[in-house]
Amino acid sequence: MVDEHLLAQRALAGDQAAFAELVHAYQGPVYNLAYRMLGTAAEAEEAAQETFVRVYRRLDTYDPQLKFSSWILSIASHYCVDRLRRRRIVPLSLEEEQVEPREPADEAPERRLLAAEREQEIQGLLAQLPEAYRIVLVLRYWHDLSYQEIANTLGTSESAIKAKLHRARESMAQHLARRQATQPTSGLERRVTGHALPRSA
Repeated sequence: MVDEHLLAQRALAGDQAAFAELVHAYQGPVYNLAYRMLGTAAEAEEAAQETFVRVYRRLDTYDPQLKFSSWILSIASHYCVDRLRRRRIVPLSLEEEQVEPREPADEAPERRLLAAEREQEIQGLLAQLPEAYRIVLVLRYWHDLSYQEIANTLGTSESAIKAKLHRARESMAQHLARRQATQPTSGLERRVTGHALPRSA
């Protein structure tokens, strides 16, 4: 298990190997968050690289009382939200090529195909949401952060996070309802709904 506090202190003292360990430990979570937020592999790669540059430059601001994972996801989250606000373009459509987040490739071809289709559906639903709603869903359901951890990550209150999550789920449900009104309901969409809109908060 990574002793993140010790590694952060060693990295701050100039230990390049310690910083490399931190990058290795968190490059997957950072990339996946960026992919969920930005929608393309190329932008996610760039965002991950920029995140670690910022982490290195800001190591002296890290508060050891906080989880290092929350701190680094906070940097990634703010970068992605800022990038989306600067971009302000139509989200990537489902017809455009997408690359799935990094996962082990040991499934049968049929399962991988179904997973890819489901992935596109979920990513398409996320892309319809404002960035403020998208980030709380990603942190809650893909990174399994608690309300308080999300609040710490985004610099807000726990009650504000609960309210945003509620509105985000409602908004996603509305987008899905509009899509189903114009397209036949498939088994895949029903499965996607279960993934995209968890019943428990």
